[in-house]
Amino acid sequence: MADQDQSMNLLDHLDELRKRLMIVVGAFLLFFIGIFIFVRDIYDWFTKDLEMTLAVLGPLDIIIIYFMLAAVLALALTVPVLILQIWLFVKPALTKKEQKATIIYIPASFVLFAGGLAFGYFVVMPIVLSFLLELGAGTFQTMFTADKYFQFILRMTLPFSILFEMPLVVMFLTSIGVITPQGMRANRKYAYFALIVVSVLISPPDFVSDILVIVPLLFLYEVSINMSVLVFRRKKKKEREREKELES
Repeated sequence: MADQDQSMNLLDHLDELRKRLMIVVGAFLLFFIGIFIFVRDIYDWFTKDLEMTLAVLGPLDIIIIYFMLAAVLALALTVPVLILQIWLFVKPALTKKEQKATIIYIPASFVLFAGGLAFGYFVVMPIVLSFLLELGAGTFQTMFTADKYFQFILRMTLPFSILFEMPLVVMFLTSIGVITPQGMRANRKYAYFALIVVSVLISPPDFVSDILVIVPLLFLYEVSINMSVLVFRRKKKKEREREKELES
């Protein structure tokens, strides 16, 4: 009987998970269709500051570029829906206090994700692109294919949107006791080394690009330590309050 109840409980969880996944997929498809209707205007906006017309190497490349652009933007818009569905899936297992504490992560995660995209696109990408063009001025005839240009945009923006989530991830891991601010300080040099390696891997192979990526990531690590301190103090305060309640 217990095995049967467990089996039914597992099936209920799987059914709930399937429902959440269907909502995420449905949101992605709706965003994709909506964006694809205006994909030409969006393409023009992304290329308006270029002093050249992007080239394609074959007729199919045109539709591939449009599909890729629509898919990436639809995926970015789906992120908050995905986060919300994950939270709704785990919500029944949380206490009322935990629900209130974790609901803040949903809007914060989207803000950090969007902030990372904006930082990469409006700050890092123009500087890197200008530097690379000046590097080849007078030596090479510059001509971009649409495929290579949008790959460059993704490389300059998507990693930041993910890495900007670092403070939020650190806050969550601190709240569940996986990491502590003391541990983050003690392992700072190893963390810096790992972040520098990641920065070199995700940025174009030039010194300026590396610096533009490394500095914000190191700054984010320091911000993450401070956020961890706040969460850790709050956690310790709650633990002391519980101990006092038990003693009384």
